[in-house]
Parts: sequence; structure tokens; C-alpha cells
Amino acid sequence: MRREPIVSRRAVITGVGCLSPNGVGREAFWTALREGRSGVGRITRFDASDLPVQIAAEVRGIDVYEIIPPKERQHVPRVVPMALWAAREALADAGIRPEDLPRDERRRIAVIIGSGGGGLEFTERQYRYYFTGETKRASIYTIASSTIGTLSSELSTAFGFHGMSHVISTGCTSATDAIAYAAQAIQLGRADVVITGGVDAPLAHGILTAFCAMRALTASWNHAPERASRPFSRDRDGFVLGEGAWIFVLEERERARRRGARIYAEVLGYGATCDAHHRVRVDESGEEPARAMRLALEEAGLSPADVDYINLHGTSTVLNDRIETRAVKLAFGERARRIPMSATKSLIGHPQGACGAAGLAAALLALQEGFIHPTINLDEPDPECDLDYVPHRGRTARVRVALVNCLSFGSKNAALVVGADEE
Repeated sequence: MRREPIVSRRAVITGVGCLSPNGVGREAFWTALREGRSGVGRITRFDASDLPVQIAAEVRGIDVYEIIPPKERQHVPRVVPMALWAAREALADAGIRPEDLPRDERRRIAVIIGSGGGGLEFTERQYRYYFTGETKRASIYTIASSTIGTLSSELSTAFGFHGMSHVISTGCTSATDAIAYAAQAIQLGRADVVITGGVDAPLAHGILTAFCAMRALTASWNHAPERASRPFSRDRDGFVLGEGAWIFVLEERERARRRGARIYAEVLGYGATCDAHHRVRVDESGEEPARAMRLALEEAGLSPADVDYINLHGTSTVLNDRIETRAVKLAFGERARRIPMSATKSLIGHPQGACGAAGLAAALLALQEGFIHPTINLDEPDPECDLDYVPHRGRTARVRVALVNCLSFGSKNAALVVGADEE
């Protein structure tokens, strides 16, 4: 049973916006999850023929820059229109029209966004102009737009929101941390509504080259991109770089109920730890990611027995998948073998700092529709990865509480617990 919340104000999700490699829009994303449809393909945005990896999870079927005035397009990184696009969908879904709100109300709306790299691809583009003698093509806003903290300001300015405007950048846990801080802002009375979630767009030649040098990406599936992201499979050998934006409207529960908003879920608990081990490698013990999950459950006032679904980090690297499996077993004990769990990255690649938001969007599908999406490409399970990853096909299940797990470069771990809205 849930305990009484520590604070009287409760944070609920009332709007969802998704811009994903396997689906443009919330419903398209959820349909792709249900069908187990991959968004990984050959790279089209630049020439990757000189690299060992020529695949990625690109957002396709839409020119995201269409929502930016033509004169401004050269001055903003790709993450800006992506975040704006998903935020517009989330606000419309929540039934909030910023232009209709009085200024005092807009002062109580904050923006807290998670992003691992922000405008890195934009910065790479500017350097290319400088070093190829095309300086006149470079943006006069190179410094401002390359500074990751301005990402939230772009959203605040676009919608006229005057509350806090923050960017959380903690590597792969960025979006998870941002959503948790957004919930805390509501619980502590610092905001009534927060636009939150994650966005990343790291697809550029130089960035891909660096990931190849680190040997973090799979180079084995250029011939069959949709099969490349293979979490927990014995033959996995690296992740697929991806991009996307998954944005949510978090709202104070009583405010949401007064206006008759649809409530997708409540943010119940959050835990974060650090292995303090290595700049990229996860500690083999799995103790700190397990502790993050336990802290999230403790804050939610729940036990392992209360969790109906786990959305896994599941990057498809040999080390990460093995250690995450170990961490889940440490956190949940024998219960770990009875909880269905899945890896959204098998379908969308690894969108870096936005991945926790993608995982939350997938968890909302489970909470709202009682459907757990599959982990695809799990052809031959690794003997050390022996939990119920819902392989190949999704399944129906009663899900009232879900946990979203993330691990990150820099030894960071974060877990978020969300649940169906209850009295």
C-alpha cells in the first residue's frame, strides 16, 4: 500500500508529446511500440560511407525546422525545433493554450528539460564553416546556441512562460533527472505546471566518428539496420546512436482535477546514485544502480512487490545489459524474475540524454492501455541476462506501478517510479 505523500502537493502527467525515430507524434510512437517496429535505418542526413558505422535512429518523415521562422533556422540547433514540436503536442494534449493564459499564470509555468549534448551537432556545423573558409555561413549566435542552457530558454520564449527555465545535463540520465526535478518543483510549490522531458540530436559526422573511436556502437548490422539494436542478446556488440524528443506536461494534481484534465500518471518516487567508478564504464557490482531503484521505491512508499513493469536502460552493450540485469536482481530479489520488463532502445536506438523520457512515454502506454511493448531482436538471450524482457512480441498486463531505469556515462544512475492516479 502507498504511504501518505511527504508533501501535500502532488505532480501528475497531463500531456505527452513524442517525436521519435519510429513514430512522429504520441499515437504513432505508441503504435510502433505495440507493433515492435524499429526506427533504425541507414544514415541519410550526412555521408557516413567513410565510417565503420553507417546506421542510426533518425527522426524521419518530418522537417522539424518548419516550425522555426526561415530567418531563424540557421541560428538554432536541431534540438530546438524538435523540443518545440514535442512540447506543442504535449500542451495541446493537456488542453493548455499558452496564448490564453494571463501573465500571472504563465509566471507559474516552468521549463525543465533534460539533454545530454544539446546543440553539439550545431556546434560541429559552425566549426566546419570556420575551418573550411565559409565563415559567412556561420551563425552570429554560435556561442548562445551552442550553450546547452539556452535550450530551455527557447521553449520559455516560444510559449511565454516566465517560471524557472532550466536544462539538466547529466549524460544518459538527463531526462530522468529533469522529470524528477520538475515533479519536485511542483511538490515544493515553486511551479504549478512544468514542461519537462528530454531531447537530444547527436547525429553528426564528427560525433559519430568519436563514438566509433570509443567502440561503443555496433558496426555489425549496416546490412540490416532494424536488427542492430539487440539488448540482452548474446550477440550484441554496441548501441545504435539515436535522436528524439519526448516532452510531458507535469501539473499540480488539484489544479489538473479542477480543470478536468486527463491524468496519465503520477510521479511517485525518484532515486539517483553514482558509482564513482569510471568516466564511461559501469561498475560490475551493480550495487549503485540497484540502490537508485530502491531509493525511488522508498520515496514512493512502495515495495518491490508493488511494481508491475520495469522499463530498462538496455543499451545493447555487453557491459551495460549484464550489469543492469544484476542490478535489477539486487534491487528486487526473487521478485525480479516475475516482473515483465522491456528495453525501448531495441526499437529507437539510444537517444542519449533523452532516453529516460522515451522510457517514461513507453511506461505510460503500459499504465494507460495495459500493454507492455516488446524487446525486439532478442534472438539468443545472454545466459547472464535471464529476466523476463518480453521478447519479440508485446503483451497485455495490468500495470498500476512502473519503474523507469537509467544508467549513464560518468557512473550516474537514476530511477523514476510512476503510478496510476489514485486517491
